[in-house]
Amino acid sequence: MKKIIDEVENLGFKEIKSNLKENYNVALRDSKFKNLVKEINLSNNILMKYTSSLEESSIEYDNCRNCKSIYECKNKVVGYAYLPRVSNDQIIFEYKPCKFKVDHFENTKHFNNIYLFNAPKSVLNADIKDLYNKAERLPIIKWMGLFYKNYNKESKGLYLYGNFGVGKTYLISAIFNELAKQNIKSAIIYYPEFLRDLKSSFDTDFKEKFEKIKKVELLLIDDIGAENMTSWGRDEILTPILQYRMDQKLPTFFTSNLTLEQLEEHLSDSKDKIDIVKAKRIISRIEALTEKIELLSENFRQ
Repeated sequence: MKKIIDEVENLGFKEIKSNLKENYNVALRDSKFKNLVKEINLSNNILMKYTSSLEESSIEYDNCRNCKSIYECKNKVVGYAYLPRVSNDQIIFEYKPCKFKVDHFENTKHFNNIYLFNAPKSVLNADIKDLYNKAERLPIIKWMGLFYKNYNKESKGLYLYGNFGVGKTYLISAIFNELAKQNIKSAIIYYPEFLRDLKSSFDTDFKEKFEKIKKVELLLIDDIGAENMTSWGRDEILTPILQYRMDQKLPTFFTSNLTLEQLEEHLSDSKDKIDIVKAKRIISRIEALTEKIELLSENFRQ
């Protein structure tokens, strides 16, 4: 009985081996497959066990040879190729990053140093090199250059104000991006949405977000003055953030459509209750934290 079982198993093995060999020989008719296996220093008897995976690798390898950028990638996992590696007469397949993926990682790894809260991701691509095309931007560009050159944790930030859509957020994001490449952490928050989110957050989530914004090395409070003014937002959120950052001398930036005088008026008015003293205290903190520049330019969003 054992002899019969052995003979049946042997026949099954021979059939499997025959099928493997046939599939392998068919695959060899494809030039891409043939070129790939030529580069692998193993016998055909071993290679034919991996025919289907080698076929996939040959397609992805050929895709890479003809690729011009990561945005043209045709592989299953963008920026990676499924390629073989020999280990102890066996083939191991792994996803390896292409040169474009490596370059992309090097060029974008600093993104991890910038925390965005409801700010557009496009600000991560803000580049100082793109800013030298408008004469009216020269004062802010000069200021940014000096800030970058002389940066330290006690540097004053900027209150940048001007009309809607003139590029205030982009300009400050550009300097944050440059400093992120030096491993300096920053946060860009769209202030109206930040307040709405905090108000609806649970205690743990609230504390985590609040502390992160309060203590981050570089902070941009974007579009201050556009929020619905409440005493809670002014007294419980904005005031302690600014007080802490003033005490710790942490660089803080603001963008606004309002002058400081207009912002003071905005901050003083809460549900028909006028509180000029508290508004003035906030303005005095902003003045202690920043220098003030008006940006005059055309609306780039039109």
